[in-house]
Formats: sequence, C-alpha cells, structure tokens
Amino acid sequence: MPGFLIQQGATVLCLHGGQATPTAPNLRVTLSGQPSTLISAPWIIAGCPGIPTAVPPCVTAQWVTGSTRVTSNGQPLVILSGQAICTPPGTPLLPLVTQTRVTVI
Repeated sequence: MPGFLIQQGATVLCLHGGQATPTAPNLRVTLSGQPSTLISAPWIIAGCPGIPTAVPPCVTAQWVTGSTRVTSNGQPLVILSGQAICTPPGTPLLPLVTQTRVTVI
C-alpha cells in the first residue's frame, strides 16, 4: 500500500472534526524532524462533537492498515493511504496534512 508516512504533528482529524494525536510516537524513525508513528499505538481524539442524539463522540482510534514493506521495531508504520477506526462510533480518521518527503511504495 503506497503513501506518505505520517509523523507526529501531522493534521489528522476524525470524521466529525476532532484532532487526533498518537499516544506513543516512534522515536527511532524521524520524518522532517518529527517522530514517526506505528500502527500498534492508539491515537487520542480531542474535541470531537459527534452528532448529538445520533452518534457518540470519538475518543480513541486505532490504525488497522499501514506500511507493508517498511517496519520499525517490527511494526508497520502509519501511512497516508492506511485506514483507522475511531471508537466508539467506528468512523475513519482523515489524515489531511503530513510530511511529503518520505513515501513508501
């Protein structure tokens, strides 16, 4: 699965506009001076309003797909084309702005 690698500090939002940040950045690989992120670490979502009376706000998210050929510490890295699921509603994360120097094919 090709795509740019996602670093800590990238703009990643939940479907409702909450800001997602990784809980455990990967300090072994840096991207534009920022730590990379592994799919094994959960992400915290702040400021998600959800949809009142219909969908609860997003609290955490977990990446389920990432890099397939490149790993760090034996774990796949988070990439722009990867997919994540927010808990509790089950909606995706949307990476909007990432570094554009390192890509995996």
